[in-house]
Amino acid sequence: MSEKRVNWQPISALPLIGSMIDGLLDEVEKQAANLQACRLKPHVLDRDTVERIIQVYSTQADDVRLYKEQICRWRNLNLTPAQREEVERLAAQIPTIRARITAILALAEELKGGTIETVLAKTDLELGFEWLLGKRRP
Repeated sequence: MSEKRVNWQPISALPLIGSMIDGLLDEVEKQAANLQACRLKPHVLDRDTVERIIQVYSTQADDVRLYKEQICRWRNLNLTPAQREEVERLAAQIPTIRARITAILALAEELKGGTIETVLAKTDLELGFEWLLGKRRP
């Protein structure tokens, strides 16, 4: 499989890339909160949804690497003070985005074991034991 050629952006694309990074941060914050809310009731999710979350956020993790590299390239330019401030602001968001994506992927893997298909495949006895052992809530 050949590696994709990256089209690095000039500093004039800073507003566009900045809005993309800001949007990604907002999105991962919301998704992390949504999945955290599902932690107590993973049966509200189906297997396909969880698999799609894993696929999308695995791709997003690769995108974060590209954003980080783009920012590093811009840091090496002769920037105006305003450009430098914006580049540094965006650079500070990258670790948070990366951490949220890592948390989303870990939580999605955890939730995989409790999707509606998993629950429906169990007998009443199995579900009863899980409830008694505190592994499942009603």
